[in-house]
Amino acid sequence: MTSIFVVDGRANNISRAIPRREHAASDRLAIGAAETGRDGLLPRPEGLYHRRFKRWIDLLFTALVFVPVSLLVLLIAGLVALDGGRPFYAQRRVGLAGRSFTMYKIRTMVPDADADAVLERHLARNPADRIEWDHHQKLRNDPRITRIGRLLRRSSLDELPQFFNVLRGEMALVGPRPFLPEQQAYYPGTEYYAMRPGITGFWQTSVRNEASFVQRAAYDRSYYHALSPMTDLRVIGRTLRVVLRGTGL
Repeated sequence: MTSIFVVDGRANNISRAIPRREHAASDRLAIGAAETGRDGLLPRPEGLYHRRFKRWIDLLFTALVFVPVSLLVLLIAGLVALDGGRPFYAQRRVGLAGRSFTMYKIRTMVPDADADAVLERHLARNPADRIEWDHHQKLRNDPRITRIGRLLRRSSLDELPQFFNVLRGEMALVGPRPFLPEQQAYYPGTEYYAMRPGITGFWQTSVRNEASFVQRAAYDRSYYHALSPMTDLRVIGRTLRVVLRGTGL
């Protein structure tokens, strides 16, 4: 049986499947970087909510919505697969304590074999977009995104498979946006490594495309120090507004 998942390691115009031994090596490097940080220590989780209750609430909520979310994911996947490509992709990201994990999403770009060539041609013809790509590690008007993919990104529905990551303990409902192992050298903060990355969070519901990759550390630091049940409820409320207004991407 052919798998419907494809590993997409796209960053700085690199897309490849990462062998298992490289995963292990990148995990060790990431954990070392996370443990040393700028002050030599990881921030300590503060309060019962951070240490215990947040994870329990994530599991309870995910269990309640898992069946309807799974049905919606299968419906969307069927539509995405109409172009002949695989409907899902899996991508390595940096998680809690710097350990890498595989994050799942619904594919929103052209099939993987064509994506890098499309991007490289576009950046070669558009110097302004090259600057945007180097600064943000993403493009506001990415030529690789399909028509249905643009709709999924605006509604953030492409993120729904990440509920599976929440069940596995790799992600949280609310937290910092997970970044690629290749981007770790550019990330200046340490608070990120003390939290599970989230499906949604401060950065995801605020500036998104307007902030540089490095500036995301400030959002992660703010979330870490504001972490509480009420903070998470407010972020989830803002997320629902983003989904309903279609202001993602």
